[in-house]
Amino acid sequence: MRTARAECTDRILITGERHLRAVLTTYAEHYNTGRAHRSLDLRAPDDHPSVIPLPAAVVRR
Repeated sequence: MRTARAECTDRILITGERHLRAVLTTYAEHYNTGRAHRSLDLRAPDDHPSVIPLPAAVVRR
């Protein structure tokens, strides 16, 4: 709950229950399929265990 609140709902003005459900559904999909988790060696919870994630590219300024 804290992650969803800190990363999602604290940064968006929610206009109603329908909007909240849409925002949380989109965030849950991102959280489970695209967001890296430190405890999972930078994998998403739905990543296949045999796929090796590529290291992040270095960003130069």
